Amino acid sequence: MRRVVITGAGTVNALGRDVPETLAAMAEGRCGISDLDIEDAERLSVRIGGQVKGWVPENLFDAKALAFYDRVTQFALVAAREAVAQSGLNFAGDLGLRAGVVMGSAGGGVGTWNESFRAVYAMGKNRVHPFVVPRLMNNAAASHIAMEFGVMGPAFSVSTACASSNHAMGLAFQMVRSGAAPVMLTGGAEAMLCFGGIKAWEGLRVMSRDGCRPFCASRNGMVQGEGAGVFVLEDHDHARARGADILAEVSGFAMTSDAGDIVMPSMQGAARAISGALRDAGFDPATVAYVNAHGTGTAANDRTETAAIRAAFGPAAEGLALSSTKAMHGHCIGGTGAVELLACLMALRDGIVAPTIGYQRPDPDCDLDVVPNTAREMRVDRALSNAFAFGGLNAVLALQRI
Repeated sequence: MRRVVITGAGTVNALGRDVPETLAAMAEGRCGISDLDIEDAERLSVRIGGQVKGWVPENLFDAKALAFYDRVTQFALVAAREAVAQSGLNFAGDLGLRAGVVMGSAGGGVGTWNESFRAVYAMGKNRVHPFVVPRLMNNAAASHIAMEFGVMGPAFSVSTACASSNHAMGLAFQMVRSGAAPVMLTGGAEAMLCFGGIKAWEGLRVMSRDGCRPFCASRNGMVQGEGAGVFVLEDHDHARARGADILAEVSGFAMTSDAGDIVMPSMQGAARAISGALRDAGFDPATVAYVNAHGTGTAANDRTETAAIRAAFGPAAEGLALSSTKAMHGHCIGGTGAVELLACLMALRDGIVAPTIGYQRPDPDCDLDVVPNTAREMRVDRALSNAFAFGGLNAVLALQRI
């Protein structure tokens, strides 16, 4: 079993267009949630989100390529470019033949769906863009990343709602660890902040109209975000041999299914995933200093997640620092675990734990140390990143300093 390390990271999200900008915003406790700038926003009851403002794709891609890129693919490609550039890898020759891509996305090209439905139903058109299908397909981001970098090994997408990117990164980790591939590009992307995407989520009645306040007694729902996170996962010996800068080690992964309710979370299912990740990594719970929580800001998730962490960690839960960065960048749905993994890297590499902003008053059902409002400097040698999705699908990653 090979050791697996992260040698590159990239992102686009409401906090920043790259990793340094995003980490600076997380350390400052900056909020990227604001009024939405989208067509027909006045028809929505929820009008805030973690939107990537001022995005001009024409400045990033040529017109011919852009015809094939939904917004979600654009985010993924920009994040992948940053990650690969940081890694210093060149995929020419044998490495390109063996390396792979696994990306997570819950919805794929939701913007393309939205524009096409608008054209047909609202505007009465009888034709849509000839590239609608390749733009909206869920695997578009993975495929375009593979094409851009000449990665010709396993390439596919994972769609497990809000756990999509954690599942994708976990599968990529397992492939490198097993020797199936020496390098994997992996993460997740989402771009649901359009009229149809938000209207669909409104129907669930889990959305807040005034902000995301994870673990706070006054929390009243989640706030959608958008963006992407992409990482280079690499065989440890391969990375060392070429003198790569190693950001962190991925040490374990576990996934479970609640097999219960399609929308209500299960404490037992989440706890089994957390315990499984600790066991897979060989971590004593008492040695884990930080958990990046799923922390959506809904009444059910935050209460259930707190109970699951207590069940999995036992007495060691009292010493944990726990935070949710969704209050800053919004819930990026299938891409959220990838954006949030950056907070784990910041904790492990820089000794800064991102805060849970918007916290007003404690909830007795969410009684762990949630690092309220202000980032904390502390040494973190081991960390977990949680993702718990609709459908009862749970995925937890375990990382450590190297």
